[in-house]
Amino acid sequence: MWIPTEHEKYGVVIASFRGTVPYGLSLEIGDTVQILEKCDGWYRGFALKNPNIKGIFPSSYVHLKNACVKNKGQFEMVIPTEDSVITEMTSTLRDWGTMWKQLYVRNEGDLFHRLWHIMNEILDLRRQVLVGHLTHDRMKDVKRHITARLDWGNEQLGLDLVPRKEYAMVDPEDISITELYRLMEHRHRKKDTPVQASSHHLFVQMKSLMCSNLGEELEVIFSLFDSKENRPISERFFLRLNRNGLPKAPDKPERHCSLFVDLGSTELRKDIYITVHIIRIGRMGAGEKKNACSVQYRRPFGCAVLSIADLLTGETKDDLILKVYMCNTESEWYQIHENIIKKLNARYNLTGSNAGLAVSLQLLHGDIEQIRREYSSVFSHGVSITRKLGFSNIIMPGEMRNDLYITIERGEFEKGGKSVARNVEVTMFIVDSSGQTLKDFISFGSGEPPASEYHSFVLYHNNSPRWSELLKLPIPVDKFRGAHIRFEFRHCSTKEKGEKKLFGFSFVPLMQEDGRTLPDGTHELIVHKCEENTNLQDTTRYLKLPFSKGIFLGNNNQAMKATKESFCITSFLCSTKLTQNGDMLDLLKWRTHPDKITGCLSKLKEIDGSEIVKFLQDTLDTLFGILDENSQKYGSKVFDSLVHIINLLQDSKFHHFKPVMDTYIESHFAGALAYSIREKWLFPVKVNTIQKSLTGPWCLHEEFESLMPYHSFYAMSLLNKYSLSPLKLTFKNCIFKAQEYIFKYIVQSRRLFSLATGGQNEEEFRCCIQELLMSVRFFLSQESKGSGALSQSQAVFLSSFPAVYSELLKLFDVREVANLVQDTLGSLPTILHVDDSLQAIKLQCIGKTVESQLYTNPDSRYILLPVVLHHLHIHLQEQKDLIMCARILSNVFCLIKKNSSEKSVLEEIDVIVASLLDILLRTILEITSRPQPSSSAMRFQFQDVTGEFVACLLSLLRQMTDRHYQQLLDSFNTKEELRDFLLQIFTVFRILIRPEMFPKDWTVMRLVANNVIITTVLYLSDALRKNFLNENFDYKIWDSYFYLAVIFINQLCLQLEMFTPSKKKKVLEKYGDMRVTMGCEIFSMWQNLGEHKLHFIPALIGPFLEVTLIPQPDLRNVMIPIFHDMMDWEQRRSGNFKQVEAKLIDKLDSLMSEGKGDETYRELFNSILLKKIERETWRESGVSLIATVTRLMERLLDYRDCMKMGEVDGKKIGCTVSLLNFYKTELNKEEMYIRYIHKLYDLHLKAQNFTEAAYTLLLYDELLEWSDRPLREFLTYPMQTEWQRKEHLHLTIIQNFDRGKCWENGIILCRKIAEQYESYYDYRNLSKMRMMEASLYDKIMDQQRLEPEFFRVGFYGKKFPFFLRNKEFVCRGHDYERLEAFQQRMLNEFPHAIAMQHANQPDETIFQAEAQYLQIYAVTPIPESQEVLQREGVPDNIKSFYKVNHIWKFRYDRPFHKGTKDKENEFKSLWVERTSLYLVQSLPGISRWFEVEKREVVEMSPLENAIEVLENKNQQLKTLISQCQTRQMQNINPLTMCLNGVIDAAVNGGVSRYQEAFFVKEYILSHPEDGEKIARLRELMLEQAQILEFGLAVHEKFVPQDMRPLHKKLVDQFFVMKSSLGIQEFSACMQASPVHFPNGSPRVCRNSAPASVSPDGTRVIPRRSPLSYPAVNRYSSSSLSSQASAEVSNITGQSESSDEVFNMQPSPSTSSLSSTHSASPNVTSSAPSSARASPLLSDKHKHSRENSCLSPRERPCSAIYPTPVEPSQRMLFNHIGDGALPRSDPNLSAPEKAVNPTPSSWSLDSGKEAKNMSDSGKLISPPVPPRPTQTASPARHTTSVSPSPAGRSPLKGSVQSFTPSPVEYHSPGLISNSPVLSGSYSSGISSLSRCSTSETSGFENQVNEQSVPLPVPMPVPVPVPSYGGEEPVRKENKTPPPYSVYERTLRRPVPLPHSLSIPVTPEPPALPPKPLAARSSHLENGARRTDPGPRPRPLPRKVSQL
Repeated sequence: MWIPTEHEKYGVVIASFRGTVPYGLSLEIGDTVQILEKCDGWYRGFALKNPNIKGIFPSSYVHLKNACVKNKGQFEMVIPTEDSVITEMTSTLRDWGTMWKQLYVRNEGDLFHRLWHIMNEILDLRRQVLVGHLTHDRMKDVKRHITARLDWGNEQLGLDLVPRKEYAMVDPEDISITELYRLMEHRHRKKDTPVQASSHHLFVQMKSLMCSNLGEELEVIFSLFDSKENRPISERFFLRLNRNGLPKAPDKPERHCSLFVDLGSTELRKDIYITVHIIRIGRMGAGEKKNACSVQYRRPFGCAVLSIADLLTGETKDDLILKVYMCNTESEWYQIHENIIKKLNARYNLTGSNAGLAVSLQLLHGDIEQIRREYSSVFSHGVSITRKLGFSNIIMPGEMRNDLYITIERGEFEKGGKSVARNVEVTMFIVDSSGQTLKDFISFGSGEPPASEYHSFVLYHNNSPRWSELLKLPIPVDKFRGAHIRFEFRHCSTKEKGEKKLFGFSFVPLMQEDGRTLPDGTHELIVHKCEENTNLQDTTRYLKLPFSKGIFLGNNNQAMKATKESFCITSFLCSTKLTQNGDMLDLLKWRTHPDKITGCLSKLKEIDGSEIVKFLQDTLDTLFGILDENSQKYGSKVFDSLVHIINLLQDSKFHHFKPVMDTYIESHFAGALAYSIREKWLFPVKVNTIQKSLTGPWCLHEEFESLMPYHSFYAMSLLNKYSLSPLKLTFKNCIFKAQEYIFKYIVQSRRLFSLATGGQNEEEFRCCIQELLMSVRFFLSQESKGSGALSQSQAVFLSSFPAVYSELLKLFDVREVANLVQDTLGSLPTILHVDDSLQAIKLQCIGKTVESQLYTNPDSRYILLPVVLHHLHIHLQEQKDLIMCARILSNVFCLIKKNSSEKSVLEEIDVIVASLLDILLRTILEITSRPQPSSSAMRFQFQDVTGEFVACLLSLLRQMTDRHYQQLLDSFNTKEELRDFLLQIFTVFRILIRPEMFPKDWTVMRLVANNVIITTVLYLSDALRKNFLNENFDYKIWDSYFYLAVIFINQLCLQLEMFTPSKKKKVLEKYGDMRVTMGCEIFSMWQNLGEHKLHFIPALIGPFLEVTLIPQPDLRNVMIPIFHDMMDWEQRRSGNFKQVEAKLIDKLDSLMSEGKGDETYRELFNSILLKKIERETWRESGVSLIATVTRLMERLLDYRDCMKMGEVDGKKIGCTVSLLNFYKTELNKEEMYIRYIHKLYDLHLKAQNFTEAAYTLLLYDELLEWSDRPLREFLTYPMQTEWQRKEHLHLTIIQNFDRGKCWENGIILCRKIAEQYESYYDYRNLSKMRMMEASLYDKIMDQQRLEPEFFRVGFYGKKFPFFLRNKEFVCRGHDYERLEAFQQRMLNEFPHAIAMQHANQPDETIFQAEAQYLQIYAVTPIPESQEVLQREGVPDNIKSFYKVNHIWKFRYDRPFHKGTKDKENEFKSLWVERTSLYLVQSLPGISRWFEVEKREVVEMSPLENAIEVLENKNQQLKTLISQCQTRQMQNINPLTMCLNGVIDAAVNGGVSRYQEAFFVKEYILSHPEDGEKIARLRELMLEQAQILEFGLAVHEKFVPQDMRPLHKKLVDQFFVMKSSLGIQEFSACMQASPVHFPNGSPRVCRNSAPASVSPDGTRVIPRRSPLSYPAVNRYSSSSLSSQASAEVSNITGQSESSDEVFNMQPSPSTSSLSSTHSASPNVTSSAPSSARASPLLSDKHKHSRENSCLSPRERPCSAIYPTPVEPSQRMLFNHIGDGALPRSDPNLSAPEKAVNPTPSSWSLDSGKEAKNMSDSGKLISPPVPPRPTQTASPARHTTSVSPSPAGRSPLKGSVQSFTPSPVEYHSPGLISNSPVLSGSYSSGISSLSRCSTSETSGFENQVNEQSVPLPVPMPVPVPVPSYGGEEPVRKENKTPPPYSVYERTLRRPVPLPHSLSIPVTPEPPALPPKPLAARSSHLENGARRTDPGPRPRPLPRKVSQL
């Protein structure tokens, strides 16, 4: 049975549990769990990381931990009772763990590794804490380290700043908000602005000396030198180096490492230098022989200098190499460092070229204890300490120093009878009073142990040596008296013996007879001569002699003689026990000289402060001793001295001696007066005589007399201040500064008096103090009235008055003291403008009062609070001293804890609310409205003040209860006052919510502030409802309320979805989701508005929409219904809700682009509102609105998701196109439409889709007109006229068309803008534009353009974005991109998609699948316009553009067998499924892909397939024959192979297979409807025979000699073939079957010249498929042979020989007669990329390789231009052409006849131009890109009409003439010259391969055909055709796009009657006309055009503003 747990509430998982049992809870090791129930070894509970999932787990898997439970029951909360630091560590490390892994994913390696080390370090420290064996101090240190590392990690990871108090996290609910703010601000300052350390230290480590001429030991001496004052400022660091230049004691780091300590900030400047002096130990001369002298001397070697400023830039530990210099003359050695610093180069030089001193230097900051902690390794290994000379900036009590510094300066010596100067060495000893040498008290420097004697270095032959060597003598105090220093002078010989001869000595005593030590300064000592054997051990013999030249003992002649030579030293004493000041000694020994007491007291103020504080206790004892001796005589002087000493302690240098003074008062002061209590009554009484001399003119003598016995110095000094003498006021100011300690003496004296007398006169003393304070109040209430001295005295008194409170509390009750202080502070004058400095001091006094112990007591606080608030109110009202006011207020609120329900606290809150709430709000408004200061320091201070006032306001509001709010609201007399207050507080709340109010990582503070705000708003909303509704409705205040609520909900710090799970859980537990609370309040307030809701529609739609987009389900459910309410009220008011719709749509775009909203919101919005409007009368329009908004959301969500990707891909562009079209067609939002035009434009530019970019920008261009109306600044466009903007757009579009090689479109725009320039007579720009147009023509003719592939892509499955889901598109591939590359690109864009391996339409399961399926295969473009493509003489460079541009229709063929497949003849059952795809917009356009609008599927029967195969093969033969005739072929091999493949069809049996399949009786009887088709097939077979006969004739003419046998074989085989067809001979006058092209292909080989051999000329561009290309290889020479090889060729596209290029065709059939296994000629097989053409091919193979490797639409072709022919050839032509008249195609399906007209929004045509062109009939300009506005494509059926008028060019007709003889065709160029290498047979997967085209699409002129007998010898001219009819327009629901450059007209005209025919003309056609001319010709001949489809509704003209 499951039992609720009592104690087992919290545990940690110690082993992972998979939860495999029923109801099991899966747990990972380390998870924390909360336990709810237990049962037989099992627990039931949940993991804290996921509290929503509950389950059971074994109890043995959990380690229980102690925890306390809050809110027992269903919502209980368990808190572990471990150390708060441990709890924080655990949760923080868990959060870090997840983020740490993400660092690795984001490749942030540096932070990843640093955080890893920190986490390990924290774990180690955590273990130490958990063990619990640490001492208190060590535990504190460990916690400090832990919190420092936690804060560092949080800062690096961007986590929140954690408020802490003594290393533990602070619960914001347990402290006041002001205290929380201070904690946060302190930590923030510590993080951002580290405190400047006042103390600095220099770490020095000596590494080595690098010099080539070493060999002697060295001494290296470091010191710090002040070049400004020209003196050393530190002791010396001394170390010894061995002969190799390395430290002698490497195992003792303290010998070669030192720390120069206690450097102040003033020492860190550029004129402070590190000086290094190097002394060698060895021979006198550096070049002497090694054995020349055995005695070693200290000799100068070199010096190095480094400025300490070089270390301020960084704290590197890298070794520095210091250059070592030597002085040129040894006499200047003492100042070599100065010469180097001053760069006096003439006085020194380098010791050697490679001499250098290697040292490591590092500057450390902070006090010495901090340095010890942070650099513990340095101190643990050992380091010597080098002090400053003298005391540090702060002298600490208890610091013991007794150091005497001696500097050996210089000497003056005689030659001593020698011819050269002496080599003088000085030896120094310290001798005590008994004559014994003191051992180890001479320190050469830190790093070297003290020695007993010192030897100076020797200067060679110098009688006036200067040494300047500093020594420290740390002599104990007890050794000082009687000790002296003796200096012995010796001459050092350079002879072999090297002996040192003593020739004199000097000495100096350390202490004078009067007790003073040797005074600081330079001392010139007398050099006493002596001999070598003189005994100096007996000190009595020379101590009587004079030691200094300034002191002579009597008239001793010996002393006089000694004055000729001298020796100078400098001394400096740094001692806390000894003094050199005689006045100080006289004062301390006052009893020995009673007559000097007055003088000593007077001189006390002149003594240095450091001397006084060193002997502070002794000095105080002396003063009170003198006072006891004679208080009347010395009382005033003693008092002055005491005041001087007390004020001395106010100095920061001696501030630390205040505790010494306190200790003296508490302990020693009583001892000092013990005797006076017995003998002379009491200390206060002894001042009776003092007050008489201190009385002033304002003194109340009666009062003074009564105070006299008790108030001591304080009363007398205070009353004496009324003398207004400036000198006296200055002294009184000193007394006021000292009043704290004076009062302490009074209180201690009173206490002693009470102890001695048992409390006598207690009441009298109290009255005196009160009367004294009355005098103070009178003094403070006086206004200065121009007297600055009085104000100054008042200020001095106020600054020190709060220090007296603690002493008063020792005498009075806390309430009494509070009343006294209140009266005193209340007496301050309130006139603010008199003296600003005094006002500041008053405020500081109040601030100290609030910070004092007195204010912490609730009883006294309630008394003092009114006066504090009074002064604060005055200052805040004047906006003065805001920083101090903020600090005082913060302290006031720090003492009022949260949830304090004591009566006193509630009363205090009452007082504060009444006094300060209003002024506090105004102050915050005033501060935040000011501009922020420019300087960073001022700005930081500004933010601090604002933050503190905000914290005070929040503290006040949090303390307010229902009663306080009610009282506040009741206190307003009128509704206007209440209204102003509410507006004010709402404004302040909006300011508090601003992101910049608190630093980014202050989430804790923000949450607390928001909690206070929402609580206050809930209180105030009730007042809003009661007072400002119905007739009292106030729009402004309600509007302010709603905007505050919206801003509140949208705060970043409240978006819990962005938090980590642990942080989210904490916030919800403490505050709940405040967004939901505020949302419910908004809904409630909205419902209360009633009819006033109309005031907020549509203004609040945007803000409320922003709220609903927040991903919080409860909030959305509450807020979304408001939109229904808005729609309802708007419907009532205006009958529609257009405003609601417009606002919703406008805001959705901006909000969703910011990342707000999701798919869940879209569904929720749709479902909630649809449900709400079910019963509304306006339901229909409401559903429409909701559907529109929902669809917009779909697109916006897709757009946002696509934009998150880094690179530009098709998905981004497609999504943008979808959204752009939606804004235009469905929403008609012009501005948004234009914005997305430019976004799409930018995407295209980034992807280098320049053509698409131009089309995109054209959308905006079409919205503008050539007018001068001004346009406002918009996007990147400046303010300009519409004409200027349109001009700019035109130029930009032309530039992009140029870059995209779409020059034809650019030419049209050039003409348009040129017309504008011409109309304005702007010939300069017109000239430029014409030149630009010409350059585009040149590029068309000169530059190569690649024809892109087109691919059909189907996106199936519900995982695709809405704009792609279950739709199919046709995509325009990139240059050189084939099917495999395109497939890979699409799979990269959609990495989760599955590629479908078939081309069949998917079923419904695929559509509804929760996956992504891609279906990709290549398709063939069907050009609309055929005019240019069918014209002869038009260069391929021009035609290539029209083959792949402005394409609406694409086709794909799939072969299949229907019924039983005949193995002997597969053509009987070979069908073809032809799929035609129609796009919504033509390609190229504003995107590289467009959606398929309609698809048509037709099945071609085997007979139709055979007809088409023969048509294609015949066309191929005609082309090759024509090329051969015109010598476009470099060799005849292609024609040979093609003829061989058709005639000798050894593989598939030739045309006989078709005869067997379709000409047999069974087929004819079973298919009576195919009679005409069978006849057509026979005609084609006969036509092929004619073509073959003519081809053989041409072949015979050009065939090489070595191929004659093959030609003969072909001729023989041809006669066999004719006989099989039943043809014996072609009669000259026989009417041949018309060569008919019912389904011509729009694409043929790119550079082929003739495209037709038919006499009717109606098939200029025959349809071609990859399967209809020439395919002759070494295995097959026939169209019906080698089935296997054909299949291999189909599948692989590879051949065995690269020379045989025609074996790479994809067609299974290479002739008009297909094999039994051949597919439709329109099916493309796969070919690898290796089959593509290569630019490296030799000329020999270039022709064949290019033709074989180009795809169907890349194969060049051109119209055939006839040339004059011979009569014999004409006769042959008549034989061929007589039976080749066109015939109508009754089998054309309706879908194939469909047409989709599209009007153009910008055509260059004008009525006038068209008329001129039609009238003149002349060619004005060369061919330009035609506008497909006319049906220029050749007709399938033609009709005979009346001859054209005289003079009219035959080219004015749309039907080109046919050459009488196929031998004389004209071609513009050779195939082998084509540089185009694009195109390939490769298509990847065969089932997805691109299909060829076998049907002409686009514009074909359908004319009636009529058979007209023609004379055989003469050609018949071709008249201009008259169009008899047109087919119906293809129906379209889509609005045609406005950005199509060319108009779309009829795709296929209506066929004309079959009886009409067109005679041919022998004249060659003229050059291709300008499209306008051709167009006018058509119009003139009555060609009827289908009316264009409806244009999209024009946008409103407000676009002119854009």
